[in-house]
Amino acid sequence: MCNIRHEVLYRCFIAYILYLSIRRSTLEGESDLKIRINIDPDLKEDEVIINCRNMTDEIERLIATLRVSEEKLTGNKDEHTFMLKISEVLYIDTIDRRVFLYTSEDVYETQLKLYELEEMLSSHDFFRASKSSIVSLRHIKSLKTDLGGRLIVSLYNGEKLTVSRQYAINIKNRLGV
Repeated sequence: MCNIRHEVLYRCFIAYILYLSIRRSTLEGESDLKIRINIDPDLKEDEVIINCRNMTDEIERLIATLRVSEEKLTGNKDEHTFMLKISEVLYIDTIDRRVFLYTSEDVYETQLKLYELEEMLSSHDFFRASKSSIVSLRHIKSLKTDLGGRLIVSLYNGEKLTVSRQYAINIKNRLGV
C-alpha cells in the first residue's frame, strides 16, 4: 500500500511501470502486483509501504528506483542493505553482469541495471564513461588525454578511470574542454 501526496505520485507510477517491465520477462499473463494509493493532505510526511510475500530481486529494484527520488541509492554489502547518498557515489561499474556502486569508503552491489542508473542519475551530474561504467562529475579532479582518443579521469580519492573514445567527446563538451 502506498500512502503519498501528489508530488510523489509520479515516482510511484514510474516505479510501477519499471516493476511491470521487470515482471513481464518472468511472468506469463497478468501481474499479481496490487497498488493502492491513498492521497491524504493531512499527512505530515510522504510514505511508501511495500507489502510482499518475500524479498525478490524485482522488489529490491523497485525500492532502489524509489530511493533515487530521495537522492539516495540502495546498495548491498555483506547481506546488509545500505542507504547511500547519491553525492557519495564516485562511480558505478559493471563486472560480470553485476553492478557496483563505489564510494570513497566502500563498494556496494545494486540490483539496478547500468542503463537504469544512467537514466536516473543524468540530472545528478553523472555521465557514461564506457559501456560498463558511469562516473560522477562532482568527484573528478583532472582529465588527461590518452592514446586513441580516450581520456584518463583522476578522482579526488586518487583513483583513475578510463573514458572510452566513444564517450570522451560527450564529457569534453559537457565540461567545455
